[in-house]
Amino acid sequence: EKNDLPGAVSALCQGGSDVGQRLAEDPRIKLVSFTGSTEVGKKVALTVQNRFGKHLLELGGNNALIVNNDADIEMVVRSAVFACVGTAGQRCTTLRRLILHEDVYDEVLGRLKKSYASIMKRRGDPLDDGTLYGPLHSQQGVQGYLNTLKEAKELGGKVEYGGSVIEGNYVEPTIITGLPHDSPVVHRETFAPIVYVLKCSSLDEGIAINNEVEQGLSSSIFTTDLGNVFKWLGPKGSDCGIVNVNIPTSGAEIGGAFGGEKATGGGRESGSDAWKQYMRRSTCTINYTKELPLAQGIKFE
Repeated sequence: EKNDLPGAVSALCQGGSDVGQRLAEDPRIKLVSFTGSTEVGKKVALTVQNRFGKHLLELGGNNALIVNNDADIEMVVRSAVFACVGTAGQRCTTLRRLILHEDVYDEVLGRLKKSYASIMKRRGDPLDDGTLYGPLHSQQGVQGYLNTLKEAKELGGKVEYGGSVIEGNYVEPTIITGLPHDSPVVHRETFAPIVYVLKCSSLDEGIAINNEVEQGLSSSIFTTDLGNVFKWLGPKGSDCGIVNVNIPTSGAEIGGAFGGEKATGGGRESGSDAWKQYMRRSTCTINYTKELPLAQGIKFE
């Protein structure tokens, strides 16, 4: 109102699924932007499309980082810890799958476990300066964490670090090895600090593993080979909406066209593409003369 705008130009409506359902159904709302799970996003899309409205979806991510055998290992470990543990694994761009070339697998895994241990010394209230690791958002999140760990172990996974609830909503960030890259639990996103460490024998195999999940939000590769970089960025590389090189899967996306492909929904928030989705496109032709040129040379005489 201080800027001569209506007071209701921005409003916050709190509630359950009933509020979201009404928003998706209402024909007065020309575009519905939804951020959330793939399952709910699919329902939103179908409801909005049923009335021929527009929707912008930013859904789940099952993000992977490929470490080639020529990568800078120091950068890899720092980046992986940030992407796995930051915000206690509760970002849509959190690193869920770490794909290591077999030549560097043991070294990266060993250094990653040591780094995790150091991070836990700075667990605490996220509002306090110096805290690097906070709690999960709710007991529902904690239960999801525990359910996933139970399933991973039953499928043959080995907990290399973590795997327990500390207290309340605080859980240990967890590293799991020993699972096939196409294991059901690996292909399903869990919104918690759990990363699956996978092994590949070549860059092509790593790219195939990156692309095999239904989601397509963020991805990254660590390599010093320029040819590998262009393969990764090209049509035979990552099929995600965010394709990074020598940086983590999270943290660098602000200001870019944020969003992903496949079951991530195809929408873009922020960046150069976002504003276009909030606009109505019109093709306008204005005739300034008294002549009336017609298509295909048609003449009325």
